[in-house]
Amino acid sequence: MTVQPGRFTPKLWLYFACVTMIWGSTWLVIKYQLGTVPPSWSVTWRFLVAGLVMLGYCLATRRSLRLTPAGHGFALLLGLMQFSLNFNFVYRAEAHVTSGLVALMFALLVLPNALLSWLFLGTRVSPRFLLGSVIGILGVVAMCWTDLARPDPAGGGAAGGEVLLGLGLAVAGVLSASVANVMQATRQGRAQPLEAGLAWAMFYGTLMNATLAWSVSGPPAIEPTLGYLSGVGYLAVAASAVAFMLYYQLIREVGAGRAAYSGVMVPLVALALSTLFEGFQWSWLAAAGAALALSGLVVALRSR
Repeated sequence: MTVQPGRFTPKLWLYFACVTMIWGSTWLVIKYQLGTVPPSWSVTWRFLVAGLVMLGYCLATRRSLRLTPAGHGFALLLGLMQFSLNFNFVYRAEAHVTSGLVALMFALLVLPNALLSWLFLGTRVSPRFLLGSVIGILGVVAMCWTDLARPDPAGGGAAGGEVLLGLGLAVAGVLSASVANVMQATRQGRAQPLEAGLAWAMFYGTLMNATLAWSVSGPPAIEPTLGYLSGVGYLAVAASAVAFMLYYQLIREVGAGRAAYSGVMVPLVALALSTLFEGFQWSWLAAAGAALALSGLVVALRSR
């Protein structure tokens, strides 16, 4: 089965920009989720709220929530790969290595997305796209170099085993996300109603997350503080319900490889926001990395 992606239109560029801005901002939010609440419960609350938002959206816009048995099977697998495994791996990875290193791993998402699309969908991967992806990833390395040179989140220098564990969890998250991304690019994925499919997948993911959380961390836990609860709300509504609707539409239109290039641009947005809100000081290396990432975007996404 060969599925060839289309081209970016102004509307799709807007989607790309929105996804990049939203996911770039999560670096300022997700740190409030890593505290007294076990990671799996934080992921559970995030996708419970996101699923309810998607349910409300479908009801408000009179979109049917009915799926065929095959559609439910698709949503179940999507919930497992994207909304359960992916985020459980990511939240745990950030407990062992810096967020910059995790961001670098997700910048690499363009490569497994492109490879899996080629293997299973017959999507052509041009040398120009690969070149642009490599340029962009080198840019992310330069932007995140301070974090990469200090892989311990606490700043004390992580032991080799800690770094390897964090990297392993991040890679597992990337591979889980890549499978989910390519699922959206298949003919079966494109045939599923996007909003209803997302709602069901998020609810299935929530059930899996709650089961995992209860089994490894005990009864439900939540932190009743403004920082934590507002973080859950933002991550659920903007970074999950809105961003995944736009991102999955991108995948269906332009392919999993090109859509995943947003992950290369996310660290640039995150550093820009850190400059505004956290006083981040740009080095010449970070500035050069930003220029490389933007150059890679131009090269990769102008490929045919």
